Amino acid sequence: MAPEDAWAVVMDWERQSRWMLFTRVWATGNAGSGVGGGVAARTSVGGIGFTDDMVITHWDPPRDCTVKHLGKVVRGTGTFTIEPRAYCGAGPDDLYGSAFIWSEDVVPPFGRLGVFAWPIVRPVFEAMMRISLRRLVKEIQ
Repeated sequence: MAPEDAWAVVMDWERQSRWMLFTRVWATGNAGSGVGGGVAARTSVGGIGFTDDMVITHWDPPRDCTVKHLGKVVRGTGTFTIEPRAYCGAGPDDLYGSAFIWSEDVVPPFGRLGVFAWPIVRPVFEAMMRISLRRLVKEIQ
């Protein structure tokens, strides 16, 4: 998939709700685009959850978008990066592709308790992220 097409899929905030596990995502300010644009994500299981309000702090389509997490549960930054990749597919439009990189630099919630619990919670969080990324792959195929 061309970087521009990958960008369009990943930056479709509402569409992220289809592939991010246990999460509903929507644009809030400035249609969720450009520096200063807003995004919110409600993560919940069985009615228990939290809303993660974010503001876009870096916007460079179709390369990367960085958001600042503003909530009490999730704080820090998250970055979505699209990198062009050489690709030789079956059709004339399949001469190049892209890689999607999702990185988070967040502070564990709940102070010292969160720091202490992170080594226990981390494998579950990483498994959920892998499942979400597999769902994204299915979404674009």
